[in-house]
Amino acid sequence: MEILRGNHSVLSAELRRYSRADLRALVEAAGFRVERMTYTNAALFPLMLGVRGVQRAAGLAQESDAEGEITVPPAPVNAVLSALLAVEAGLSRTVPMPFGSSLLCLARKPA
Repeated sequence: MEILRGNHSVLSAELRRYSRADLRALVEAAGFRVERMTYTNAALFPLMLGVRGVQRAAGLAQESDAEGEITVPPAPVNAVLSALLAVEAGLSRTVPMPFGSSLLCLARKPA
């Protein structure tokens, strides 16, 4: 989602972001049939939305100043976030997530 552009985007030298509709159109134009598409990291979306909004309002960091975007949080925080994402992963096998930080697309080439 474009609204999540932030310092992480700078650090990863991100070139573009895709909406669900844009990704589906590109995949189908390449001759694939989309079987499933869902967002991931929906559980962390509210936190990311706030942090990235503050980053954009303050002005995005230079790449050399954005390294904090890839640090592992303290063990207790990391454990809670990992558990939260594990629950989400199980749920997303049957329920497509309506929002999140990434898109996951399963597509097949027709026989």
